[in-house]
Amino acid sequence: MKKRKKRLGDRKDGYKIRTLDPITKLTSYIMPERNDALNFFADSLEITEAEKYIREKRSEGYENFGLLHVILASYVRTVSQRPALNRFISGQQLYHRNWIEVAMTIKKEMTLDSQETCIKVRFDPGATAIDVYNKFNQAVEEYKNTDNDSNFDSLTKVLNVIPRFLLRFVIFSLRKLDYYGLMPKSVMELSPFHASCYITSMGSLGIPPVYHHIYNFGNVPIFIAFGKRRRENEVQADGTIKNKLYSDISVVTDERICDGFYFASAFKFMQRLIRNPYKLDTPPEEIVEDID
Repeated sequence: MKKRKKRLGDRKDGYKIRTLDPITKLTSYIMPERNDALNFFADSLEITEAEKYIREKRSEGYENFGLLHVILASYVRTVSQRPALNRFISGQQLYHRNWIEVAMTIKKEMTLDSQETCIKVRFDPGATAIDVYNKFNQAVEEYKNTDNDSNFDSLTKVLNVIPRFLLRFVIFSLRKLDYYGLMPKSVMELSPFHASCYITSMGSLGIPPVYHHIYNFGNVPIFIAFGKRRRENEVQADGTIKNKLYSDISVVTDERICDGFYFASAFKFMQRLIRNPYKLDTPPEEIVEDID
C-alpha cells in the first residue's frame, strides 16, 4: 500500500474516503451501529486441492501448515485486489485502513480451563502463503511459549481492577475517543476490536462454523468462521462420481463498507484462490489501491 499524506479528518488507523456517492454517505447515519448493518453469508469451500497443497508444505518443513494459513493468505491476497474490504466505519465516517490486520482468539492449550487471549497480526498486501504462515505462527508461538501475559491480557487485567461504576465510564470514554479518532494509539494497537478482519477456526474444535456477530466497540467490519472438513460425493459431467473435500464457511459483514456486488466479487476471488492455492506462492503482480 502506498504511503499517503495525512489530511484533516484522517485517523491513526485509516484515511477518510471523501469521494462517496450521497447514498453511501447517509448509510452510516441510517444504520449508526455495526449490529444495525450485519449481513450473514454462508457457503462451502472446496479444499481438495488445498489439502494437497497443505501436505506439500508440511513435507517441505513448514510444521503445522494448515487450512487456516491457506484461508488467511487467500484473504490477504483478496484485500490486495479488492481493497474496499479493508474499509471501516467509525464516527459515522467511512475510512480505508492503513494496513491489513487480522485478529484471532487463541488458547495456550486445547483444554477446557486453558487461558485464552486475542492476537493481532499485520500482513503486507504482497504477502505469499509462506509469509503469512511465518508471521502468524510467530505471533502464536510468542504467546504459547511464555509464562507471561500478553500485552492485551495485561490491559484487560488493569481494566478488571477498576470498580464497576468507574469501568462503565472508562469504556464510555474510550468509545467517545474512538468516535472522534482520538483513542490512544497504544490502546488501539492492543485492541482486537480494531482490525481488518476477525477469524475463528471451528474446524479445530470439530464443529461447523458459527455466525459470529461483529462488535459495536471498535471497527472490525468482517468476521470469518470456518468449520471442520467434510467429504461429499459429486456426479461429474461424464457420469462418474468424484469424492471431494469441503469446509463450510460463515461470514458476517458490515454492509456499509461496500456494496453487495463488490462483496460477491471479493468472495468469489477468494474462493478461486482456495481452490488453487498454488497462486499464493508468488506475490501479486500489482496491488490495487482504494479510492480517495
